[in-house]
Amino acid sequence: MDLARLTLTAALALPGFAIADTVTVLTSFPKELTTAYKKAYEARFPGDKLEILNKNTAAGIAYVREQPPGNRPEVFWASAPDAFEVLASAKLLQKVDGGNAAIPDKVGAYPINDPEGLYKGQALAGYGIMWNTRYMAANKLPLPREWADLAKPVYFSHVAISSPSRSGTTHLTVETILQAEGWSKGWAQLLQIAGNSAAITERSFGVPDGVANGQFGVGLVIDFFGLAAKNSGMPVEFIYPSMTAIVPASIALVAGAKSPEGGKRFIQFTLSDEGQTLLLQKDISRLPVLPATYAKAPAGYPNPFSGSIQAKVHFDSDLSEARYYVVVALFDQLITFRHKELAAATKAIWDADRRLAGRAHAPLEEARKLVFSPPVEDRQIADKALLALFKADKKDETASRQKAKVEEDWASRAKANYARAVELANAAK
Repeated sequence: MDLARLTLTAALALPGFAIADTVTVLTSFPKELTTAYKKAYEARFPGDKLEILNKNTAAGIAYVREQPPGNRPEVFWASAPDAFEVLASAKLLQKVDGGNAAIPDKVGAYPINDPEGLYKGQALAGYGIMWNTRYMAANKLPLPREWADLAKPVYFSHVAISSPSRSGTTHLTVETILQAEGWSKGWAQLLQIAGNSAAITERSFGVPDGVANGQFGVGLVIDFFGLAAKNSGMPVEFIYPSMTAIVPASIALVAGAKSPEGGKRFIQFTLSDEGQTLLLQKDISRLPVLPATYAKAPAGYPNPFSGSIQAKVHFDSDLSEARYYVVVALFDQLITFRHKELAAATKAIWDADRRLAGRAHAPLEEARKLVFSPPVEDRQIADKALLALFKADKKDETASRQKAKVEEDWASRAKANYARAVELANAAK
């Protein structure tokens, strides 16, 4: 063990060890989690002050990129592994040595820590379906088990999802479905689910909040939103679909921060026994990366190290990172900015289905293709020029104009396709 790690380990073992630093943590996590960690960390290190800067993941990445060295937050803490790859590729993360030796290298086949040491897995996260038990009973809705269930007509107007441009966890959910089903089939499923949605919420927590209070019946959420609501006594249930993934929610030291040593202390604290045990609090309900912590969990608590979660998707973070900006932009142009038209087209198709009672109808099939097929095909999403265009610096005016033109084409095609699909579906007899 090197001297720096030995010193830090010793510091963590000494209650009241006084070091004076202001540590800014940029995170997308809810206040229940950040408040608990701020209280516990400042009790352990009373000389330090922990500042929480809450932004959604996409906004957080942009914020780190825009800040000059010496003015950046110390710590970036989020659920999306591809977000850390984006920052790492931009040379905005600094290696952190050490950690907790009792944390394994992998969960299933997925590495918990970055092989280059630029970020550490601090918790584990899965993606699933949350529903309000009272709402479901009142509306006589079947209980969903798989993502594909939410694409069925019976769920029209009862679902909620956020946008990946507003939520890193939603991006992970969207990418999980795309990797599970393949590009074209995955988008067809996402468009049907979004067409069934009552709303595309402004932030990821708008979905679980809306499900918990009965505004929505069903929501696509990261697991801790559903588990925390259930464990806190809300009338909700949560399930992991079989086609989901378990990936690390990571934490990293930002390069060019004002107080890197303070950032390192906080990271080490979150990986310690105390930091991992905080994840089990009812209003947090996250999955620790330290297997021994599960011995303290209540009966029935999900444990990815015991095989109690059957996640069939082997998440490819490199693939997700490579097409991150294309997926985000495509979702917004087809769904977020056109949700009213998408929902109207979806309703028209479902209504025509009922009228036809399962009979084949070529114009209705055309309507389905118009609404539920993405304008970017499988071969195009592998086009390096397209991917590079969406990753280009905003200061590159030529690339920005080309990108805007592509997005305008997607938007205009979506608008025309949805309107034409309504005409075809309404005419189906």
